[in-house]
Amino acid sequence: MTDNTMAAGAAPAATSSVSSSVSAAAANNTTFAVILSLSFCHLLNDMMQSLVPALYPILKDSHALSFSQVGFITLAFQCTASMLQPVVGFYTDKKPQPYSLMVGMGFTLIGLLLMSRAASYSSILVAAALIGMGSSIFHPEASRVARMAAGGRYGLAQSLFQVGGNMGSAAGPLLAAFIVIPAGQHSLVWFSGAALIAMTVLFQVGGWYARRRAATHKRAARGGAAAAGTRAPGLSRGRVIAAVAVLVALLFSKNVYSASLGSYFTFYLIAKFGIDVQTAQLYLFAFLVGIVAGTIAGGMFGDRVGRIPVMWFSIVGALPFALMLPHANLFWTGVLAVTVAIIMASAFSAILVYAQDLLPGRVGLVAGMFFGFSFGLGGLGAAALGQIADVAGIETVYRLTPFLLLLGLLTAFLPRHLGGAPKPAR
Repeated sequence: MTDNTMAAGAAPAATSSVSSSVSAAAANNTTFAVILSLSFCHLLNDMMQSLVPALYPILKDSHALSFSQVGFITLAFQCTASMLQPVVGFYTDKKPQPYSLMVGMGFTLIGLLLMSRAASYSSILVAAALIGMGSSIFHPEASRVARMAAGGRYGLAQSLFQVGGNMGSAAGPLLAAFIVIPAGQHSLVWFSGAALIAMTVLFQVGGWYARRRAATHKRAARGGAAAAGTRAPGLSRGRVIAAVAVLVALLFSKNVYSASLGSYFTFYLIAKFGIDVQTAQLYLFAFLVGIVAGTIAGGMFGDRVGRIPVMWFSIVGALPFALMLPHANLFWTGVLAVTVAIIMASAFSAILVYAQDLLPGRVGLVAGMFFGFSFGLGGLGAAALGQIADVAGIETVYRLTPFLLLLGLLTAFLPRHLGGAPKPAR
């Protein structure tokens, strides 16, 4: 009798436990699907954007452009893709816009169509700016949704999101080598389908985002939850500002060096080794694949060993290989470029998550600064590097830029207690 009573009493508890486990599993599957959807759209977004620098050899020849003019195309693209992102992020921190992800992709679509028909240098600049504007809207909100769906594994979520963009960037030169270069500038119109697919997926993600925000607000209203702080507890405002400045400097050094490879690597290989454009694009593709591998590894290790050790390894570890690159033959130039890419890319998610921990409640602003503003500084650097290449030659660029990585030593000034190994996710 007693055993039966206990069994009867245990049954509802067991049923409740099973139901809770099923609900948790369903929620985990849903959020993982959201992160993968964002990563997929990031892939399509950055694939379309990467067609712009991959198109540079064609544009340079067909429009008789100088290296400086090529650099200013990068600057036009980066100014809208990057400089606007902190503004967008600051606004959406206060007023999140779930469906802005789809709208941003619409700007990319329009810019891509215009670039496919651009007949003058000014129209090229406008098209590049429109494509960049789509990026400035996409990245801050997409980063916010990825963190919302992370379940505490912020480094992994950000690296999965970022790796989609890296894969898209890597695909650009490959598509350029086998489609755009043989078929010409007008073939860009074929990629408009990718933008339409991304807009469809992002409409679904926007719906999930809107429902999740509504549910969170209801829970907060019932529980009287306090508003999130605006800086890491225990740190003064000045210390937080100084730490953010260090992080921006770290990304500046990485992004200017990456811009030197992303914008001018094909020209460097053609000028130094006499290879054709398609072969040079394959070397650029290998470099960008290295960025994909480094991003995944950095996100995984950052969650386990902490953010600061990954930053030290990434920024300073790439320096010796970057210094050797200008003195290597063709084979070792490819090997060294991929090695530098893997090491440098490993820090991105660590830097972004560290910054989000410094400024809780400012996810959009942080994403705007680190996806945007720092990349914009990289664009300014690319324009400056084009001027140097015109005056002193393209090889001089690759002898000078590695010394920018010495800015990685500023990592020593970051608050240490935010860099410890995080607690395992429950």
